Amino acid sequence: MAKKKKDASPSTLENVEHTLTKTEQYLEENYKTLLNWLAVVVAVVAVVWLGRMFLNKRSSEAQSQMYQAEMYFEIDSMSLALNGDGNYLGFLDIESSYKMTRAANLARYYAGISYLKLGEYENAIEYLNKFKKKDDVLAASATAAIGDAYIELGDIESGIRHYNEAISIASENNFLAPVFLMKAGIAYEVNGNYDKALEIYERLRDEFSTTSEGGTAERHIARVKLLKE
Repeated sequence: MAKKKKDASPSTLENVEHTLTKTEQYLEENYKTLLNWLAVVVAVVAVVWLGRMFLNKRSSEAQSQMYQAEMYFEIDSMSLALNGDGNYLGFLDIESSYKMTRAANLARYYAGISYLKLGEYENAIEYLNKFKKKDDVLAASATAAIGDAYIELGDIESGIRHYNEAISIASENNFLAPVFLMKAGIAYEVNGNYDKALEIYERLRDEFSTTSEGGTAERHIARVKLLKE
């Protein structure tokens, strides 16, 4: 036979009533504060939601503008790619007009490469440094391009540093890594650091023998050994 539940004692009921009274009193005293906090939370959620909607719309607009600039980039019309053609924006306007969008960030990369091809090396470095390097392939390519710009400016040490950084980022990429290794090896040679150049060429030979850069490594190794004598 099931046991009957014991009735709550008067002291227990009194404690519950006391707790409820204190809660009601707290709510009454802090009613306006709680409402204000609730309003703040709702406002923050609304701002975040509206912000995302706005950025998505801006991103779509920027992407549609990017298409033509990318087409000009592909056919080496760098001035049009950078500045636009009067109907479509170029990378520079996309970067400044659609800030905080993925397209604006990508426009910085394209602008940097465009300036590099035009021989405007300081501008190339500026835009490639502003590019937020999230994708490994683009990050490695942008970093190596900064190295190229420094080499063209005669700053071999900075060029080598960026090549080595690009090599580190692209170490698992069998297409990019040997390209950057070759750049670094040549830069070390130009800088008179034949030991490091030899080390780079031997790595090309040993790790990337099936690539075009690895296939020419022995020739570079032989040359550097002669220079070291």
